[in-house]
Amino acid sequence: MIARHLAKTLKAAAKQYPVVTLTGPRQSGKTTLVRASFPKHRYVSLEDPDHRAFALSDPRGFLDQFSGKVILDEAQRVPELFSYIQGIVDETDKAGQFILTGSQNFLLLQKVSQSLAGRCAVLHLLPFSRSELANRPMMPLDRIETPPSRKRAESARIEDVPSLFDALFKGFYPRIHDKALEPQKWLANYYRTYLERDVREVLNVGDLETFGRFVRLCAGRCGQLLSLSSLASDAGVSHTTARRWLSILEASFLVYLLRPHHRNFNKRLVKSPKLYFLDTGLLCYLLRIRDADDLTMHASRGAIFEAWALSELLKIYHNQGLEPDVYFWRDSAGHEVDLLIDRGNSLVPVEIKSGQTIADDAFKGLGYWRTLPEQDDCPGTLVYGGASSYVRKGFTVRGWQDWG
Repeated sequence: MIARHLAKTLKAAAKQYPVVTLTGPRQSGKTTLVRASFPKHRYVSLEDPDHRAFALSDPRGFLDQFSGKVILDEAQRVPELFSYIQGIVDETDKAGQFILTGSQNFLLLQKVSQSLAGRCAVLHLLPFSRSELANRPMMPLDRIETPPSRKRAESARIEDVPSLFDALFKGFYPRIHDKALEPQKWLANYYRTYLERDVREVLNVGDLETFGRFVRLCAGRCGQLLSLSSLASDAGVSHTTARRWLSILEASFLVYLLRPHHRNFNKRLVKSPKLYFLDTGLLCYLLRIRDADDLTMHASRGAIFEAWALSELLKIYHNQGLEPDVYFWRDSAGHEVDLLIDRGNSLVPVEIKSGQTIADDAFKGLGYWRTLPEQDDCPGTLVYGGASSYVRKGFTVRGWQDWG
């Protein structure tokens, strides 16, 4: 089993809260993680028809059978349980009594907020990170703008590192790596299951063909400013439907809307978010990229690499139980910074370039950022598709192997 960085945060939360909820996309490894982290907890999957029927018909009786601590997998399948769990934890107040998992974030968190507010820690598990696959610590959030340590850089060179395009094409869902499966076949089945289960059964989207076209149109807009009107028009649906469907994709952990930073630097700022997919393998499947070699010259190569760099950063935040303070910045004149990390008292700009060599104009965005008020001495980082990490023009340059 590949160790997950979230395990430490998950165990710590279970020592503080009576209920811990773990959400994430399907097949991100939630069940494996909770069972490995809490081996003494009894495990019950509410996907099992017998367990689900018992829980639906007699919630109190179902919960009374657990004298100790329990893992309830796919807990959103029986939302009636949440009110009863609230009564139990209010009476017993035992830390780590219930570990809940669920793939349907849009249903699970609604019930958690209604019944278990203040009693529950909510964590998110995304697919493997680059550092998890490499079996090394996460990149420290407070050192993103400094070169990686010599030990970390050496470990990146020693390990059996796949090529950048192989890694992006394969994606990071655990089962593909654990079972050495062919990515495109597995992702095709994964996507089909998502449409038929989460979309049709749960949200009653009747026209799956139109929804599927909508998802692929979103994939084609990865890394771009979101125009809901244009997206809705191209998909042949209303603006309201497009907004609801995009919320479904976001709640399913398939896409992420990167918001623009709100601080005003005496320029009119762009207000629309940028759309990204959280797994590059799924993104390649939706873009009908059939081979890793196709990525070298593909028009979406830069957007796919940007999506990967963003997802790696989000995984670091989630694995520590933190809300991501990540944005992008663009003004009306077209000056832009790909990622902006807000630390409260400082901002760290990050540029993302998929090429393996860095030209001087790659630092244009970072250089302009330093001309803004109070940003003249600010640090910054450039992530690129090459292997070496170094300092150039006063900025840290990180190879893709040293990111995440």
